[in-house]
This record gives sequence, C-alpha cells and structure tokens, in this order.
Amino acid sequence: MRESKAMKGAVKDTLKHSAARRGWAIISAASLLCAGTAALMPAPAWAESDAVKELAAPPPIQLPLKPSPEFAKFPRYAGMLGKRQIVLRLGAKTDDPSGVHGEYQFTDNGEVILIAGDRDGDTLEVEESNDGTHITGNWVGKFATDGSVAGDRMNVDDSDPQPFDLKPLAAGQVVPPPGAPAAAQATPATPAAPAAGPAPQTSASGHAAAPAPAPAGAHPVGGVSNLQTGE
Repeated sequence: MRESKAMKGAVKDTLKHSAARRGWAIISAASLLCAGTAALMPAPAWAESDAVKELAAPPPIQLPLKPSPEFAKFPRYAGMLGKRQIVLRLGAKTDDPSGVHGEYQFTDNGEVILIAGDRDGDTLEVEESNDGTHITGNWVGKFATDGSVAGDRMNVDDSDPQPFDLKPLAAGQVVPPPGAPAAAQATPATPAAPAAGPAPQTSASGHAAAPAPAPAGAHPVGGVSNLQTGE
C-alpha cells in the first residue's frame, strides 16, 4: 500500500511539472508571434502614421515673428504707442462677426506683435502676443468718427498702461515720421485779391475828369496816365 501511494504521488508531480512546462511554452509562443507580427509590418505603414501625426500638428511658429501676408491687405493705422511709433494692421475675422485680428510693428526695430480680440461698436478690446502662444498684453480703446483709434495698452495684469493714438493711413500712403500727422490735409491756396487802381478824379462839376495826356515819349498803361513805360 505504501508503495502504491508513493507511485501515485510521483505520477501527480510529473503531471504538474509537465503542465507548467506546456503553459510557459504557450506564453513564449504567443510572445514570439506578436514580435514577429510587429517585425513583419511594412515600413510604409509606420511612415504613413508619422505623416498623419505631422499633418495633424500645427506648424511651428518661427521666431522672431515676421509680417504675415495674411494681414497685408488689412487697413493700416500709424501713430505712437507710448514713446515708440508703430504701424497697426487690423481687420475683421471671417468666422466671427465681432472678432478682429492682425499685427502691429515697431518702426524703430521692426519687431512684430500679433493682436486679436473684439470690436463692439466703437470699443476695441484686444490681446497681444509676441510669440503667437503667450499673451503679453491687452489693449482697450475707442474709435473716433474720423477712423482714428486711441486708448491704453497694458501688461497682462493691467499694469504699466501706455497710451496709444493711431490714425488711419490711405492705401499706398507712406508712413509719416514719428510725431507727424498720419494724413496731411491739403489746403487750397486762396487767390489773391486784384490790386485796386487809383480812384478816378472828379471835376468841380461832379463829373469824372478825363485822364491827363501822357507826356511825350511815354505811353499810358491800362488807361492810367501816371504809370508810364519808356520807348
């Protein structure tokens, strides 16, 4: 009986070890199959995936910013921001009735700042960014009836307000030097009044006296005898 029990125990242990070896063999085979599938995947499939990701990602912003062709057709405004002259290009957004966007550029060093926000009637409220990602300031101003816009530019925390006063520029108009008016109004010259001639002399009877005859060797000018020309 003891020998029979010992034999049964040995058989059970052998079966357990055999099943364990088969389990590890199955797991190893599955791992090899997955690795083989990845290795057999064609290179174009990986390349296509990278291309899709590249198209989905926004293009990197080149710094420092340059004037954008998108804003070249927008109306221009020139004037002072604090103590520096700028040229602002500002236009309406196509997807937002009250939205405006554009850029402004310092005339002294050419630095470009992006700008975007809203215009409600004559009120302008916009934010600016020097890299297209981070907000660096905000503007609050008013448009006048002549198209000019004035207000204050502040930092993000509304500190250090700097006044701005910008006048509209006509198409093709050269940017005026700092401090000069953006659009000089041409004032037509007033024609000078004709010089009044001497009053005619009257005789004692009240009639105008005839002009005195011109001396010999001289000719009267315009019917007036006291203006003479030589021969």
